[in-house]
Amino acid sequence: MLFQDRKDAGRVLAGLLASLRDINDAVALALPRGGVPVAFEVARELGLPLDIFIVRKLGVPGHEELAMGAIASGGTKVLNQNIIEQLGISNEAIDRVAAHEKTEIDRRERFYRAGHTATSIEGRSVILIDDGLATGASMRAAARALKSRARKVIVAVPVAAKETCDEFRDEVDAVICATTPEPFIAVGMWYRNFEQTGDEEVRSLLAQAADRKETAHPRLPRTA
Repeated sequence: MLFQDRKDAGRVLAGLLASLRDINDAVALALPRGGVPVAFEVARELGLPLDIFIVRKLGVPGHEELAMGAIASGGTKVLNQNIIEQLGISNEAIDRVAAHEKTEIDRRERFYRAGHTATSIEGRSVILIDDGLATGASMRAAARALKSRARKVIVAVPVAAKETCDEFRDEVDAVICATTPEPFIAVGMWYRNFEQTGDEEVRSLLAQAADRKETAHPRLPRTA
């Protein structure tokens, strides 16, 4: 399966998610930035509220492109112990990097939401959405951060490495991977248009979703 762009991928994903039970109380949470256009289409197609859940890579000091873990909104960390042990990275160094990235998470949340309040997720089903999964480190940090707050955590992506998709089945309540091509190579290989999503686009889509939520009529509960 080859997606035209992230909007196309979101519409495909929405079709797969529509068959899930208990979707009526769900919240679509996008991992910025690439997950936002995908999640925007899912939220629009299914009539769900849209919000973001930010995850930042924890780069090895001096070699920031190499991830030693990730940190999510709220402070939950997922660490790559193999990298940490191989490079002899101290707890103090990890804490310094995590504190810096936590500050950046807070800044981005304020900028992206532009004054709109965060959507409540307590006791609700949460659909975590990104434009794809390679190693899954960022998604794993997000899922672990939300498990104690949400009633259910569902991971949904248009494309994923098969082994990564399979690994998540033990981490969350449900996993939807629209396609798991082999060989996988990279997420961008499965989009005709994979241009980077900008900060202003994220901010604009969230504002549109917030305006839609404020003007929407209350949804009726599903009947059996």
